[in-house]
Amino acid sequence: MDETEAKTANPTVFVVDDDDAMRDAVSALMRNAGIACRTYPSAQGFLDALDHIGRDVGGCLVLDIRMPGMDGLELQDALTRRGVDLPIVFISRYGDIPTAVRAMKSGATDFLSLPAEGRVLRDRIASALDADLARRERRRHLAELRARTATLSPRETEVFERVATGQANKAIAIDLGISERTVEIHRSRVMKKMMANNLAELVRMKIFLDARA
Repeated sequence: MDETEAKTANPTVFVVDDDDAMRDAVSALMRNAGIACRTYPSAQGFLDALDHIGRDVGGCLVLDIRMPGMDGLELQDALTRRGVDLPIVFISRYGDIPTAVRAMKSGATDFLSLPAEGRVLRDRIASALDADLARRERRRHLAELRARTATLSPRETEVFERVATGQANKAIAIDLGISERTVEIHRSRVMKKMMANNLAELVRMKIFLDARA
C-alpha cells in the first residue's frame, strides 16, 4: 500500500485501483485540495486495512471496476456485508450501462467513465464527501435522540408517543386513564428531556426516530 497523508486527517479518500498512475493522480489531486488520501493496489488490500481503520471511517471510496482478483463490484458487496457504508465513486475505463446500473442499485454514489478531467473527478469526490458528512450527521443525531428517549420513564414514553401523533391532552388522559393535569406534567418532562423547544420539533424527532426504527 502506498499512502499520502494530507493536512486534514478526516475525512479520508480511499483509492482502490491496480493502476499505479491512477492512484498517484488521485492522490495528488486530493493532496492539492488538502484532503487526506490513502491508496491501495487491490480490493483485498483495502479490506485487510479496514481491520485497522475501522468500519465507521469517514470519507469516501474511489474504486476501479475491473481489477485482478476481487473486482470493484465484489468489493462493494463485501463492504455491504461488513456494514461499511462509505460513499463509493466508481471509476472505469470500460464502463457499460448494465455495470453502472448494478453499481448504483447497490448503493454507489457515482459512476465515472475514464478518462475524465481532474476537475470533474474532484467535484464528484467532493459530492461523495458531502454525502458522507450528511450520513454521519444523521447517525450522530439518531444516537442523541435515542439516548434522550432512553431517559424517559414508561409513562413519559406513552405520553411522548401520543403527543407526537397529535393527540390532545384530554384524549391522552382518557386513553391512559390519568388526569389531564398528570398528562401536562409528563408532557412538560418529555419536552425537557427530549430538548424540544416546541411541539413541531418534538414531532420531527418522533418522525426521525420512527423512520430509523
